[in-house]
Amino acid sequence: MSAASHPPEAVGASFSLPAMLKARDLTFEAVRRIAARIGPGVTEGRGGEIAQEVLEAMGMERLWHRNVVRFGPGTLETFFGPFQPDYVLQPDDIFYVDLGVVWDGHEGDAGDTFTVGEDPEMRACAEAARTLWADVARRWRDDGLSGAGLYAYARDRAAAMGWRLNWEVKGHRVSDFPHAVYKAGALGDFDAPPTTGLWILEIQIAHPTRPIGAFYEDLLIREPVSAGA
Repeated sequence: MSAASHPPEAVGASFSLPAMLKARDLTFEAVRRIAARIGPGVTEGRGGEIAQEVLEAMGMERLWHRNVVRFGPGTLETFFGPFQPDYVLQPDDIFYVDLGVVWDGHEGDAGDTFTVGEDPEMRACAEAARTLWADVARRWRDDGLSGAGLYAYARDRAAAMGWRLNWEVKGHRVSDFPHAVYKAGALGDFDAPPTTGLWILEIQIAHPTRPIGAFYEDLLIREPVSAGA
C-alpha cells in the first residue's frame, strides 16, 4: 500500500497511546529545561545550541523535526520562516521553543512561549496562546468539532480576545515514527473529529500592533492533562 492510500489516521504496528503520552511529557520537560537556560544576552543561535544540548543530555532517540527557537520579532515566524541567529534576547523580551523529538519510537511534539522581564503585553501574549489552545481543545473534547471546525473557532476566538491567529499554522499528525508514512495533511483541513493521541493542535497568535507573537502546541488527548503531568 502506498503512503498516499493510507487512511488519514493510520498508525504503525508499534503504535502505543501510552508511549505517545510519554513522548509528549518528555518533550514538554525538554522545552522547560531549554527555556530555563535562556535569558537576556543569549543569542537566538545559542538558543538553538542549548536545545540540542538539553535533548542529548536527556537521551533522546532522534529528532523528527529540527529544533525551532525564536526570539523577539522572530516569534512571528512559522516553522519554515528564517532564523535570526545573531539576535540578542533583550531584558524585556519574548521567545518560543518548538521541539519534535522521538522517544522510544514515538513522536513528541511540544511548543511553548516564554518571557523575560516585565513587559505586560509580552506576558499577556504568551498566556493568551496557552489560553486559546486550551479553549480550542475543550471544544474538541466537549463538542466533537472537526479539525477544520477547530481552526475556524480558533480564528474567531483569537479575534474576540484581541489577537490575530496565524492562519498558516494549522496543526498536523503524529504517531509512531515516522508519521510521514501516514501523512494526513493539516489538522485545520481535516473534515472529521480528530482521534485522541494522533494530532497536534498548534496555535500561533500575533499582537495586533507590535512585532511579537506567541506559539503553543500540544497533543490532543481525550482527557485534559497538564503538560508534563
